[in-house]
Amino acid sequence: MSNLNEFSSKKAPHLWPITLLRVYTGVFFAFHGFGKIQRGGFANGLEGFVKSNLENSYGFIRPFLESVVLPNKALFGVLVSWGELLIGLSLIVGLATRYVSVAGAVMVAAFWFTKGQSFMAGQNHDSIWFMIFVVLAAVHAGRIHSLDDRLSDRFRFLS
Repeated sequence: MSNLNEFSSKKAPHLWPITLLRVYTGVFFAFHGFGKIQRGGFANGLEGFVKSNLENSYGFIRPFLESVVLPNKALFGVLVSWGELLIGLSLIVGLATRYVSVAGAVMVAAFWFTKGQSFMAGQNHDSIWFMIFVVLAAVHAGRIHSLDDRLSDRFRFLS
């Protein structure tokens, strides 16, 4: 476990790039999540996305897509759109950053595996987002200029 004093206010000024990465990622996901919610009808778009990529998707995820996601497209449409929005907002303010970074990595990995792209494919932006989420979770980005930093004394699970 990391030392709680690792990101003390003395050390925090030079860690602004981590804060910038966290906030930028949060704005990106909040923007796209809000857009999906505002437009509505994302379930049909999700169904089209899954069906068009089903042949290319990784074999281990295909049964899940066919038997769980497609029959429950409305539920998954809500989960994806609200998930993106809440992950984004949480990253912007830095609340439960480590947890939402893991959730974001799982969500992005699901998109990546559905598309069936290799890690090094030039058009694979999901692998980049996946690595950003891993970095945000690993470097404890919530302890820098965030609500996690302010609340960690009261709520130990945020530290």
